[in-house]
Amino acid sequence: MRADMNYDIGNLRADLRAGIVSAIVVLPLALAFGVVSGLGPIAGLWGAVAVGLLAAIAGGTRVQISAATAPVALAVSFVLVRYAESATEALAIIFIAGVIQVLFGLLRIGSLFQYTPHSVTSGFVSGVGVMVVLLQVLPFFGAEPLLGNPIDSIRHWADAARDMDFHAFGVAVATFVICAGWPKRWRKHVPAAAGALVCGTVLGVWIFDGAPRIAEVVEAPSFWAMEMPGAGFWGAVGAAVTIALIGSLSSLLGASSADSMTGHQHDPNRELLGVGLGNAVAAMFGGLPGAGAPGATQSNIRAGAQTRVSGVVSAVAALVLIIVLSGLIDSVPYGVLAGILLWLGLSLIDWRLITHLYRVQPEHVLVMLLTLGLTVFVDLLVAIAAGIVAAALAASRRFERLELDSVLSVPMLDAVFFADSDRVDVSQFDAFSARVGMVKMRGSFTVASSNRLRIAISKDIQEHQVVILDFTETSYMDDSAALVVEQLIDAAMEHDTECIVIGVDSLPEGSLQSLDVLHRVPGDHFVASFDDARVIAARLLEINMESSSQP
Repeated sequence: MRADMNYDIGNLRADLRAGIVSAIVVLPLALAFGVVSGLGPIAGLWGAVAVGLLAAIAGGTRVQISAATAPVALAVSFVLVRYAESATEALAIIFIAGVIQVLFGLLRIGSLFQYTPHSVTSGFVSGVGVMVVLLQVLPFFGAEPLLGNPIDSIRHWADAARDMDFHAFGVAVATFVICAGWPKRWRKHVPAAAGALVCGTVLGVWIFDGAPRIAEVVEAPSFWAMEMPGAGFWGAVGAAVTIALIGSLSSLLGASSADSMTGHQHDPNRELLGVGLGNAVAAMFGGLPGAGAPGATQSNIRAGAQTRVSGVVSAVAALVLIIVLSGLIDSVPYGVLAGILLWLGLSLIDWRLITHLYRVQPEHVLVMLLTLGLTVFVDLLVAIAAGIVAAALAASRRFERLELDSVLSVPMLDAVFFADSDRVDVSQFDAFSARVGMVKMRGSFTVASSNRLRIAISKDIQEHQVVILDFTETSYMDDSAALVVEQLIDAAMEHDTECIVIGVDSLPEGSLQSLDVLHRVPGDHFVASFDDARVIAARLLEINMESSSQP
């Protein structure tokens, strides 16, 4: 905020420079992702302008650049294949998705996305990368790309290889090699994708002139070219939720990455509000929806971006470049975009995690591979949902072990338990008599350990005449764990075991009190200290004490 208030000519120069650099990054990717989505490369361009401008103005990240991204483009392709019969119907779904994202922001749901585990996001993004690679094999051979599940694309590989267009293949391979080999010292000024787009197009014009081209002229986008899908409004909402969720997750992942580079903290709810507005407006102008674009954002930050002005400059510069280059865009071969996308798809895969799988905990590997597989072969949204569930179950197993380790369930030898009392003659006890047991619950207890907790402790409780439940070190207990406490008390009473409760008054407000699970424990069995519990236990066991005073 302080940087915005002290904005000066130096900040403006930095933002102008960074915005122009990021616009150069955005354009080739917008063209490529427009192809992936099925709406066409021009839709990618206009979407980048609309989403980039509104997300920069109204979003919650100071230097993030929003544009078409691989996950969102693939989500649109799924919608176009499964739910929409035309591009105009897809645009209606995209518009609704933008509205849903705005609602996410207004309802402050954006904060919840930060709890998505890394193993899920890694598997999802890697799966997106694999999908992009698999879907670009056909364009590499000069064939028409197929939308939807990559399995359909794989089935056509043999036919495409047999009927290969060597011009398309040549320009695609050349573009991929240029992207992969683009010198690092040049990337600060000319990003790899932009350089490959220019060089690949030149090669397509001079050498591989038979390669299929975009062959579209950039025209003013048609306003409000939308119509409701045949499934009706609620069918469109169901499809729009897929785009909204995937776009929201992508944007917030990008925002977190930007935070790690800048040290600033993004506002997740405002970010979804800005991106949602951008996506809704993009649909109105026939554009592709977008999200936070990591590559463009990183270029923006490295070029010295200071504020959200850089995002506005990026969108405006992209618009100027579209208008200026409108006569040249139709000369870009599809193979050039295929080469760029293949390089990008490979870069999306989390190679660091994959190459270190043998060091990663098995449950995290399972979650990552499950999410990756479902992303590629089933559905993007199903993959995220299943991954989160699997990660939660894996985390629950680990919490179960940690929580059970925090439970102390021990028998108390009579001679030891009453040894500290100067009112009891311990010589009267059998040396091996342990009529009192203690269950001490330390830390937090949740559904993760509730079942094992009940099984483990129920047997211990049944072996004693008196059991002390000590909650003095309990910091939290959810409803599942609280109900287990009730079941333990019920089990104790069924075996004529008396219960004494210590420290319940020191517990924070929670399920133990709200569910009234201790209602079967007599009122005089609630004590504040271990010494008070000893007095109650002596009375219950009918042990004579020199002083008969009661707490």
